[in-house]
Amino acid sequence: MGFVGTRFDGTDGVSLETRKWAHVLEELGQSVYYFAGISDQPEEISFVVPEAHFLHSDVQAITNISYRSSTRPPETTRRIHELRSYLKDRLYEFIRKYEIELLIAENALSIPMHIPLGLALTELIAETGIPVIGHHHDFAWERKRFLINCIGDYLEMAFPPRLPNIHHVVINSLAATEMGKRRGINVSLIPNVMDFDNPPEPPGDYTASLRADLGVDPAEHFFLQPTRPLQRKGIEYAFELIRRLGTEAQLVISHAGGDEGNEYMEHMRTLAELMEVRVNFVSDIIKTERGATRDGRRIYSLGDVYPSADLVTFPSLLEGFGNAFLEAVYYRRPIFINTYTIYSIDIKPKGFQAVEFTGFITDKTIKHVQKILQDREFVEEMTGHNYKLGKRFYSFTVLEQQLKVLLHSCFSREGHW
Repeated sequence: MGFVGTRFDGTDGVSLETRKWAHVLEELGQSVYYFAGISDQPEEISFVVPEAHFLHSDVQAITNISYRSSTRPPETTRRIHELRSYLKDRLYEFIRKYEIELLIAENALSIPMHIPLGLALTELIAETGIPVIGHHHDFAWERKRFLINCIGDYLEMAFPPRLPNIHHVVINSLAATEMGKRRGINVSLIPNVMDFDNPPEPPGDYTASLRADLGVDPAEHFFLQPTRPLQRKGIEYAFELIRRLGTEAQLVISHAGGDEGNEYMEHMRTLAELMEVRVNFVSDIIKTERGATRDGRRIYSLGDVYPSADLVTFPSLLEGFGNAFLEAVYYRRPIFINTYTIYSIDIKPKGFQAVEFTGFITDKTIKHVQKILQDREFVEEMTGHNYKLGKRFYSFTVLEQQLKVLLHSCFSREGHW
C-alpha cells in the first residue's frame, strides 16, 4: 500500500495520523510505502521526490499566483502542467517499484497546497483504475486564503475528484455533510485516533531536565500549546488566560510555523511582550522522536513533553478534528479549549471534560483553571474519565475495525485493477 502526500515528516497532524494508519495496516499484515517531497520514514520504503513538497520553489511560485486573482496567466498554466506531467511519471515509478496495490492519498486530494500533485494523482487514478483511499483532513472551502483563486477548474477536477475507484474518508461529520452538498460524494467518517489500548510509559530519567531545557523556571506553571503558531489556533486566548490568572506561568509552543508563513509568529512575540506573558517557541527541540541537535542539545518527543505540562491550551478557532485534544487525553493532561465547531459537534457530546470557553474567557473560566492548578485529585479524576472515553471512541482498535471494512470495500469492487 502506498501513502501519497506532500510530506511525511515531523509533528503536523497529517504526518501523525499517517503513522497511526500505517501502524494499524502493518498490524493487519500489509506492507506500506511512502511517496512524498520529504519523508522521515526509512529510505527503503520512501520514494522521495523534492518537487512533491509544497514548499519546493517551483510549487511555491505556482501557489503564490494561484491565490492572488481570478485570472490565470498562460505561463502559470504551462508550469502547472509541466510539473503535473513530471510528478505523474514519478507516481507511476513508485507504483511499479513497490508493486503498489492500493494508494492512500493523505490530503493530497483535499487541500490545494500542491496543485500539480493533485492533478497528477487524479490523472493516474483515472488512467489505472487503482483502488484509492482519499484521506481528507482539510478542504479549500474551509480556508479563507483559498477563496480568491484562478484555478477553479483544477479545484473542481482534483480537490477532491469524483472517480469511482476512490473511497473518500473524512475526519469529522461536518466535512461529510459538506462533501455531499458540494461534490455529491458519499464518504466514510474515520476520526483521528491514539493508541489508548497501550497507555504511555511514565516519565523516566531522559526527561529529568525537560522543564529547564524548555525554559520553564521551577516556580512557573508549564502551559503547553501543542500546535503550530497559526492564526486559526487562537493562541491569543492562551496569553489572556495567563495574564488574567495572575500567577507565574509560561506558555511553550511546540510546533513550527509551516505552510502559512511566519507573520503570525512574529505577531505572537510582539503581543506576548505587550501583555507581559512569557512564551517560548521550542520546535527545534521537540520532534517525533528523541535525539540531539547539531549543537548537542537534547531533542524530546511530544510524548516526553505532555506529561510535564500543568495545562494543555487548545483555544483553536477552527480544526479539522483536533489532534492536540486527543493527545492531551491520552497523556492524561487537563485541557483549556475553545469550543470550535468540530469539538462541539463530534467530541463534546461523548462526555469529555475540559475547561471550555466559547469565544471569550469569563471569570468562571479563570476559576476553573485555578482549581486545576491547585487540586491534583480533581485533575486525576477528570483526566481518568477522559481516558476511558478516548479508549472507547478513538483507539487503534476502533481504527482497525474501520479500516478492515474500508479495505474490504476497496478490493471487492468490480473491475479491481
